[in-house]
Amino acid sequence: MAYKVGRCLLQERLLQADMTQRELALRLDVTIQQVNKYVLDKQKMSIQVAKNIAVILNCHIEDLYEWIEAGDE
Repeated sequence: MAYKVGRCLLQERLLQADMTQRELALRLDVTIQQVNKYVLDKQKMSIQVAKNIAVILNCHIEDLYEWIEAGDE
């Protein structure tokens, strides 16, 4: 079974963690504009960024995106 990346769930994870985009940007040492690009799905996170965000938000990398079954590939 193969999967493809769906929409970004970062905004939902931020709400669950009671954290703002600005707070996350400060913790990641990136601009708020960069975090906003992830939230708005204008840019995908690298695996390194996703891991760092997952640690900060106390979730799994898989929780940061919707995963869509793409069938057997």
